[in-house]
Amino acid sequence: MADLADFGALVPADHGLVVMTVLGPDGRVRPSVVNAGVIDHPITGNRVVAVVIHGKARKLVHLRARPRASVALRAGWQWAAVEGPAQIAGPDDPVDGIGRERLRLLLREIFTAAGGTHDDFEEYDRVMSAERRAAVLITPERVFG
Repeated sequence: MADLADFGALVPADHGLVVMTVLGPDGRVRPSVVNAGVIDHPITGNRVVAVVIHGKARKLVHLRARPRASVALRAGWQWAAVEGPAQIAGPDDPVDGIGRERLRLLLREIFTAAGGTHDDFEEYDRVMSAERRAAVLITPERVFG
């Protein structure tokens, strides 16, 4: 059994690319490729897997109805996966303790934890706001790999 540190160690190997799965309304698994990183939850301080999702993504609709997700990543033959409850924090999903400014910084934190870099974070912030991007925080109930 792996732990979250094992998962986090693999993030830099492929730019934080993971396969994220959520459940659709028919109970089928809906996979997609996103960038993920490991950060401290902005309220609890516990380590979580975090992703940034476009505000119009169906993934958010599915997560609102069924707030669980899994993410899996690999580097060569090494791999790790995390599954657990998912919390959305975004302009359409307000969370007590995460105001507008904290959300702006949280999106940056997730982006950089996933290996992202940007020459103009003001532009990054503008695009994240215009696209109503949300943070998805997955609390690891099970880590394996």
